[in-house]
Amino acid sequence: MRSDRLLSILLLLQTRGQVPASELAERLEVSARTIMRDVEALSTAGVPVYTVRGPRGGIALLPGYRTDVTGLTADESRALFVLLSGSAHAELGLGAALASALRKVMAALPAPHRPDADRTSRRIIIDPVRWRGTSGPAQPDMSAFQRAVFEDRRLRLRYRHGRDNRVRTYTLDPYGLVNKAGVWYLVADRDGEPRLFRADRTRSATVLDEPVRRRAGRELADVWEGLRRGIEELPAEVAVTARVRDETLPMFLRLHAADLASTGPSEEPGWTRAELRFRSVLAAQPLLAFGPDVEVLTPDDLRRSLGATAEATAALYRPAGREASALSGRGDGRRRR
Repeated sequence: MRSDRLLSILLLLQTRGQVPASELAERLEVSARTIMRDVEALSTAGVPVYTVRGPRGGIALLPGYRTDVTGLTADESRALFVLLSGSAHAELGLGAALASALRKVMAALPAPHRPDADRTSRRIIIDPVRWRGTSGPAQPDMSAFQRAVFEDRRLRLRYRHGRDNRVRTYTLDPYGLVNKAGVWYLVADRDGEPRLFRADRTRSATVLDEPVRRRAGRELADVWEGLRRGIEELPAEVAVTARVRDETLPMFLRLHAADLASTGPSEEPGWTRAELRFRSVLAAQPLLAFGPDVEVLTPDDLRRSLGATAEATAALYRPAGREASALSGRGDGRRRR
């Protein structure tokens, strides 16, 4: 409707200042000629709008023509713009309504708070859907992440990888933070390539004095969407059921938090049942590191694979020939004494 478009033009001008007619046309999905007609209608209605000609020209409002919402603090203004992932609103048919509402709120904010609110909307995403049913860990200290994100600084991270538990150090260029079903992730470039880092695997985080070096034209939402799709479209995972000795359980949970779906009581005392998800049978091989303290119950092909690996490993250390006889003799001697 034209009335909605006129209001959108007014709010965009209040928020942005001078805006080229071509940009307004693109944002509102109409022609530049339509925008000029709408500007004329606003002027006729008494709105102090004017045009500036030339290559740096555009459409603007006379200074002071705006309405402020009083009483909002800077933190309150930021909080208004930490929103659920836009896909949730799109699924309800409310994507356009959300964009319009944000323009109205942004235009009404006190002028000093607008930059922080806009930055928050581009740096924070809340995504409530879990990664294929996994549970979330305890929350880490997020202060260094927030500083790097809001101050547009590079970040030096000492990070423990889930696949091999090795700790490595990286210098990163953050785009922002994503909360995925209660788990915080840092979205950042590492050597110019997009990467995802779980905040709870961070050993230390240092904000550097260097300004961030993001790739031009890339925003958090775009980079996150590419990373998310890359994870969601991986081949189907291998569902694993295992039992873990209770005295080994704390270490097991620390090392396999990323793979764990749930835990529960086992039928046998002294054991806990664990449900896990691995990308492949090969990715589940580290379970052998726990020896007899962890037993895979299903699937059968993983049991066979682990059994064959255990037998091959035992064969490497099994004494043979004279060595075996010598060891046997020493053992008999000890028993005789």
